[in-house]
Amino acid sequence: MSFEWPWQYNFPPFFTLQPNVDTRQKQLAGWCSLALSYCRHHKLYTLDVMEAQESPVFNNKKIERKLSMEAIQVVFEELRKKGNLEWLDKNKSRCLVMWRRPEEWGKLIYQWVSRNGMVNSVFTLYELSNGDDTEGEEFHGLEEWMLLRSLQALQTDGKAEIITMDDGKGVKFF
Repeated sequence: MSFEWPWQYNFPPFFTLQPNVDTRQKQLAGWCSLALSYCRHHKLYTLDVMEAQESPVFNNKKIERKLSMEAIQVVFEELRKKGNLEWLDKNKSRCLVMWRRPEEWGKLIYQWVSRNGMVNSVFTLYELSNGDDTEGEEFHGLEEWMLLRSLQALQTDGKAEIITMDDGKGVKFF
């Protein structure tokens, strides 16, 4: 399935931050939605700011327009404020993109556990994110850092406990 670009993506003014406050807010909402949808579609969890400008999401070669580095930083800051982005370094050169927050992933995982009658079962992190049983689930292939945060959210809610096993970490669901 190919990625479906929003109509604004082929509208040249979309690639220039608008001076009017209301227009800019709508534009930033459009950019945030586009960036998260693109990352979700391609299962991207980390972005490099320098590479972002050449990424198809911020560079529309068809209309020969790209978002400036300054504007990309504004979009990333907006995503950070919404809880969808975390910086990996002080220089703000690499970031984690959370197109679904840990609590949301945790809810999906717990629904799968409940649906399959696996409450009170123990899983390794590998089994959850890469096992045959989770093939076809949206959380299949989830990166370990996000999986751990999702399970920590479930642990906070009393629905799971993260445990240390001989060969790494695991989780028991309640």
